Amino acid sequence: MDAEKPIKNPVVSIATSLGEVRTEIFLDKAPITGKNFLDYVNEKFYDDLIFHRVIPGFMIQGGGFDKGMQPKATKAPIKNEAANGLRNNTGTLAMARTAFVDSATAQFFINVKDNDFLNHRNTSAEGFGYAVFGRVIEGMEVVQKIEKVKTGAHSTHQNVPVEPVVIQSMRIVS
Repeated sequence: MDAEKPIKNPVVSIATSLGEVRTEIFLDKAPITGKNFLDYVNEKFYDDLIFHRVIPGFMIQGGGFDKGMQPKATKAPIKNEAANGLRNNTGTLAMARTAFVDSATAQFFINVKDNDFLNHRNTSAEGFGYAVFGRVIEGMEVVQKIEKVKTGAHSTHQNVPVEPVVIQSMRIVS
C-alpha cells in the first residue's frame, strides 16, 4: 500500500467471539449511514452486543441486543440512503430498519448471499430497500461461521443463536 495515498474509506475491525471481520465503510457513497455507524463505533456502542438474528442463506444481524436479548437504547433514526447505487450483495453491510423507510438506528446486517430483493427499486415504502454502507474486506470465513451457528427462539425473537455470538469490540483501524 502506498503510504503517500490516504485510504479513501475507513476500515472497521469487528472482533467477535468467533473471530475477526474487517469492513470497509463507504463514506463516499453512504455519508449519512457511514457517519452514523462510525459514531456508534467511536462511542463503543457495539461492544458486548451480539449477532441476534442469524438466517443461513440470507444474512447475520447485530448491533441492537445484549447477551440477555435486552435492547440497547439508540440515537434518533437516520435518512435511508438505499438509493445510493450500492447493492445488497454477498459480503456487504446494510442497515436494518422497520417497515418505515427512515427508521435505521444502530442495527446492521451482513449479507451472506446476493439479496436483490433488498435493493432500492423505487420510492414507495415497499420498494425503497435497505441502505448498503460497507463491505467485508477480510474475515468472510468468520461471517460464514456465524451463519452456521445453531439458532432458536428467544421470547418473541426467532433465529437467535443458542450460544451468543458476541461482538467483543468494534474499532476503526485505518
